[in-house]
Amino acid sequence: MPAPDRILRLRTVLARTGLSRSTLYRKIADGTFPAQLRISIHGAGWRESEIDRWVADPVGWRKEGE
Repeated sequence: MPAPDRILRLRTVLARTGLSRSTLYRKIADGTFPAQLRISIHGAGWRESEIDRWVADPVGWRKEGE
């Protein structure tokens, strides 16, 4: 059975990617970075597997299924 995918918060994503907050949100808008998941009314995060895929190949990253 595969391990469950962790949800990473903004601070962790910024540390792992080396991006600034504004660059991260610009890349989301451009479709070149994984979008956030809503985890509560005031909270959001990213799937760790998506961030790992982006870090492995930031230029070639595309949404699953594209």
